[in-house]
Amino acid sequence: MRPVILDVDTGLDDACALLLAARHPEVDLKAVTCVGGNVGLDDVVINTLTVLEAAGRTDVPVARGAAMPLLQPVRAAPHVHGTDGLGDLDWPRSTRTTDARHAVELLRDVLRDAAATGEPVTLIPLAPMTNIALLLRTYPEAAAGLREIVFMGGAAGIGNATASAEFNIWTDPEAAAVVLTAAGELGVPVTMYGLDVFYDLVITMEQARGLGGSPSADLARRLIEKRSELYKSDGASIGDGGAVCAVIDPDGLTTQPFPLRVELSGSWSRGRTIVDTRDWAADLSSDPHGPSPTVVQVATAVDAARYAELWLSTVK
Repeated sequence: MRPVILDVDTGLDDACALLLAARHPEVDLKAVTCVGGNVGLDDVVINTLTVLEAAGRTDVPVARGAAMPLLQPVRAAPHVHGTDGLGDLDWPRSTRTTDARHAVELLRDVLRDAAATGEPVTLIPLAPMTNIALLLRTYPEAAAGLREIVFMGGAAGIGNATASAEFNIWTDPEAAAVVLTAAGELGVPVTMYGLDVFYDLVITMEQARGLGGSPSADLARRLIEKRSELYKSDGASIGDGGAVCAVIDPDGLTTQPFPLRVELSGSWSRGRTIVDTRDWAADLSSDPHGPSPTVVQVATAVDAARYAELWLSTVK
């Protein structure tokens, strides 16, 4: 089994990812940490506990993390996820309580244990990376327990929150920049599952209608129905769920290594992930900024049918 931690701001697509990680037999879900993003932190926590309960995984510790980005106000996305973050589905809400530790402390403890046992953990941030930035700067020794970071965020050339920036990075660009810098310094491999592949992994309504018979399958169907309704389409992407698919079955994802930076200023470009695809030495040597010291595996293509079947067969 592959030990993983999810860091989430649970909206509709985070819920798709949680169901997959919680139900897949080869995933050892060590913990889930919560951060403000798609909705406020209180709703994120309740949504996360609710999805895990539907998945039959009340054993997984869940911790509250940062309510706000490092430097700017939180900017929720009710137009995408509904006012409660779960599409206002009126799904029965969990009453379970969270772990007593702050998310950063839970991350630290799980990763320290992983380092001690020699079983490193894959960290999957599916949200603004505020918690992860705080972790790597407060407890850098915890990186010894990391196998890799596979994050959903950014893009090589498109945006959604703005024309330049993807939502998770745009919400807390300073945190993303800190995580990339720290990962480079600490030798943690990083993969970016960005918007270049995010929308490709679609579950059709016909496929969704085949889901049912258990709380996890019923919730999975409702999530796809809601996202299909939102986008007025005959199906919907599972979004963040693709990043979990990529950890379970990495052969379904095509990546290329590129230096990566996050734009922290600019009227139109703040939060953009700058993927440096240049290959001419003269261009690189004449650049006054120099190349980014952090090289990231950037997702460029995904086997959508393969991952759709992985998700469907698991959440059933």
